[in-house]
Amino acid sequence: MERSEILDKVKALVEETLEADGSALTEQTAYEDLGADSFDLLELVTAMEDEFGITVDDSADLSQVKTIGDTVDMVAQSL
Repeated sequence: MERSEILDKVKALVEETLEADGSALTEQTAYEDLGADSFDLLELVTAMEDEFGITVDDSADLSQVKTIGDTVDMVAQSL
């Protein structure tokens, strides 16, 4: 899957899960700027797993996933 396809799907999931303005989302958008807390991020990871058919290892350091671009990288590595 191309990075641009992953990005589009991630942005759609962020828009839906965090009720964010999809037109304002970029790879540089930080979850902190969207007001996301750890529960929101857990919900987002679950949505990513369902959408992409991946499993995010419980030992993964999600504290390093701070932006939409970080999420795209995580998904791309898991595919």
